[in-house]
Amino acid sequence: MSDVPSAQPPPGRYAVADDDRPVALDEYPVHQVPLSMKYVATSDRNAYDRCIFHVLDHQGRALLILGLGVYPNAGVTDAYATLRVGDRLHAVRASDALGEDRMRLAVGPLRIEVEEPLRRLRLTCDDEELSYDLTWTADFPALWEPHHLQRRGDRLTLEGRRFVQAGGVAGVVRAGGEEFRVTPTEWTGTRDRSWGVRPIPGEEGGRYAEEQPTEGFHWIWCPVRFEDRFLMVIVQEDADGNRTLSEATMVRPGHRDRQLGWPQAEITYRPGTRHPQRALIHLGDVRKPEELQVEILASSPLAVGAGYPPADDWQHGTWRGRGWTDRRTYDLADAAAHPLAGYGVTDHAARFRMDGQVGHGIFEHGSFGRHDPSGFTDFTSVAP
Repeated sequence: MSDVPSAQPPPGRYAVADDDRPVALDEYPVHQVPLSMKYVATSDRNAYDRCIFHVLDHQGRALLILGLGVYPNAGVTDAYATLRVGDRLHAVRASDALGEDRMRLAVGPLRIEVEEPLRRLRLTCDDEELSYDLTWTADFPALWEPHHLQRRGDRLTLEGRRFVQAGGVAGVVRAGGEEFRVTPTEWTGTRDRSWGVRPIPGEEGGRYAEEQPTEGFHWIWCPVRFEDRFLMVIVQEDADGNRTLSEATMVRPGHRDRQLGWPQAEITYRPGTRHPQRALIHLGDVRKPEELQVEILASSPLAVGAGYPPADDWQHGTWRGRGWTDRRTYDLADAAAHPLAGYGVTDHAARFRMDGQVGHGIFEHGSFGRHDPSGFTDFTSVAP
């Protein structure tokens, strides 16, 4: 009898590695390509799948921002939450190795539970720095945002599919010895859900970055919840004002979504900065022009605490080892302590007025480098 081991696996076994088996999601008919749901259909290291929530008090006392992301080709999942109260920003961030259970949206003390898809979610954080237990309930159907594409030279650097939604929030938030009782009548919740390819830290610039540097970037992302309607405005422009993304859509239950033309914003900045104090956005068409008035209530720079570029202490998708949790409190009154914040996007809780109605939502804005329509000439240029 031969001493050569059999080439066949023993009964009941497969000749595959233990980490190459189907995952739970493979039981469901949700596949888009002939791959396990464990994998994404691209080898791009920048593949991502994540969400962001905004929970804001109508008086401007508090602004909570939280999110969770998955970076499958980096093997990382992470989550964060920041709460601005006065000049203090409380932050909790967590990162871990990505596991197989994609239905479990939890990293460290931060958790998102989908209780009813596109309708109701539970948001929780149990941490000594910041804790909350909130139920987010949609008031309006989810709205697709425009397909988002960006290239540098011939290379695709960003391709994202997104939807946005607004609703009411109920529960409690605690931080810094303060407690906020959150109710749908006094607070508003918005959220954005996106996936695709988006740069994460570690990308080498190479030839295209050297030969085609970014001259300027101008951005407005503005979901607004009114009592009987939801409004979404998006503007992205290059240095010369060339528009690469534009959207203005009104959603009203029982009505067809109404497109409100080509949004044009007049932003009044705080002197010596690019920090908006208020804005007027012209909407509609020549037959029925509309004006959306924006009053800033509270501001939270995403490069401080929330992990968005150009944050210098932590960014999404970076490997920090297994079970990493970090908590910090930032003093936003000292602008000099956060020199990079002005080169990232800032989320502003805002009060909006339009057509005799008052609404609440987010005026997200970023303006870096040259922007001819605003009169900014370079990266150091600010409002007079």
